[in-house]
Amino acid sequence: MELKNTVMGIELGSTRIKAVLIDQNHNPIASGDHVWENQLVNGVWTYSMEAIHTGLQDCYANLKKDVKEKFGVELTTVGAIGVSAMMHGYLPFDKDMNQLAEFRTWRNTITGPAAAELTELFGFNIPQRWSIAHLYQAILNGEEHLPRLAHLTTLAGYIHWKLTGKHNMGVGEASGIIPIAPDGKDYDRSMIEKFDALIAPRGFSWKLEDVLPEVLPAGAVAGHLTAEGAAFLDPAGDLQPGVPVAPCEGDAGTGMAATNSVRVHTGNVSAGTSDFAMVVVDRPLGVHREIDMVTTPSGAPVAMVHCSNCTSDINGWVGLLAEFAEAIGAKVDKGDLYTMLFRKALEGDPDCGGLLSFNYFSGEGVTDLDEGRPVFMRMPDAKLSLANFMRTHLLSALATLKIGLDILTGEEKVAIDKIYGHGGFFKTPGVGQRMLSAAAGVPVSVMETAGEGGPYGMALLCAYMVWKEDGETLEDYLDHKVFANAKSSTLMADPSDIDGFKAFLARYEKALPVEKLATEVLV
Repeated sequence: MELKNTVMGIELGSTRIKAVLIDQNHNPIASGDHVWENQLVNGVWTYSMEAIHTGLQDCYANLKKDVKEKFGVELTTVGAIGVSAMMHGYLPFDKDMNQLAEFRTWRNTITGPAAAELTELFGFNIPQRWSIAHLYQAILNGEEHLPRLAHLTTLAGYIHWKLTGKHNMGVGEASGIIPIAPDGKDYDRSMIEKFDALIAPRGFSWKLEDVLPEVLPAGAVAGHLTAEGAAFLDPAGDLQPGVPVAPCEGDAGTGMAATNSVRVHTGNVSAGTSDFAMVVVDRPLGVHREIDMVTTPSGAPVAMVHCSNCTSDINGWVGLLAEFAEAIGAKVDKGDLYTMLFRKALEGDPDCGGLLSFNYFSGEGVTDLDEGRPVFMRMPDAKLSLANFMRTHLLSALATLKIGLDILTGEEKVAIDKIYGHGGFFKTPGVGQRMLSAAAGVPVSVMETAGEGGPYGMALLCAYMVWKEDGETLEDYLDHKVFANAKSSTLMADPSDIDGFKAFLARYEKALPVEKLATEVLV
């Protein structure tokens, strides 16, 4: 095995850190992971720096182990490395890279006043989870660390700095900090100037441009693995420095790469702890609180419907059912239980028979809720069956996404011909596909590599950096080199499924006041 003919993608996701090694045929050949979970500390969803460091190192150690077991070699180098992570959030540092505040993740809905004011100022929707909203909210709150601010970055940007010593990131990741200019190459200069004017009376010694990472397009070399970076990633000391490192990206960008959804009019849905739809568009859209405008890794505009909640509530119920099975002496493998329960949902009534659930573990921007409370309810005459129960939670996981998609396709007249799905929601063949197709009303395709998700997409961006031909675009590279012969399955929901989802969603939207009340009385 020639290690330099492989590339490695790493992604720090919401519930799992995963590393994937691919060969020159773009096939995954080894992987490693680490399971983790965010914590609600003093009202802030966060991950500790210790958890970030040790989790990443454990993930890499498991990748090393997989390579050793499969190929009998020690993982000492690769052709390229790239890091991806959950987009957005707030990670501030001083000039010596001392952390100034806890990592505030995308899941937080604590920046409402800042997001609203910046949206008005920029004439551009600024979601609560974007880094600029977190920064301005910290300013509004008068947080004491702000005079010492020297570097504002994201989780991916921080890990990239740990590996390379460079403060830069891919344009897709940067688009979750502050909007990107229409040419897709750098931050929007006019918005930076407006922000600086807004905060000028505060008297900070820094300006926004001083603290932001440099923006790079896909295919650029964003640095090289330093000796310190190699020792950080692999404390055992086997990994050697000097490896070229791709621009870090967010999970949205890697999801687009992993599903070949970077061309105009293509789209994908990533569904795991959160779910989001990405549709590459060919024109500016109106300002909608429910629609975020980000970019592909090569800078093309993307309309994004981002929902903070997807599978967490499903995971909770599956855990309860697993506990029940164990209590009656019928302990089952958790993976098998997920498969069985997802398949059971296909037997449910298309509209879930009168059952209803809200899967809100945290707040949800699309439905304007700053907090969440998981709620399950039903009419007295509802058909309470296991099939309907599971289908209810699967449809609930997609309901908020559907609300955003309806704005995109209805008000903005954006055409979506097909959607690619990836993430844990699609792991059971045919089930997640069918539910998403019922929600979107279009065919849904899942590729064989969809289970690899974001880390695979990051590995592809590494491959593009080191193996592309002169002048070859990312779109062409993915079309002709990666996905030309890719195997995928495509499914279109039955009309009854589509009608059933519409009926479920009508009941869901009518009952939203119940969810809002729950956040007020369940404290």
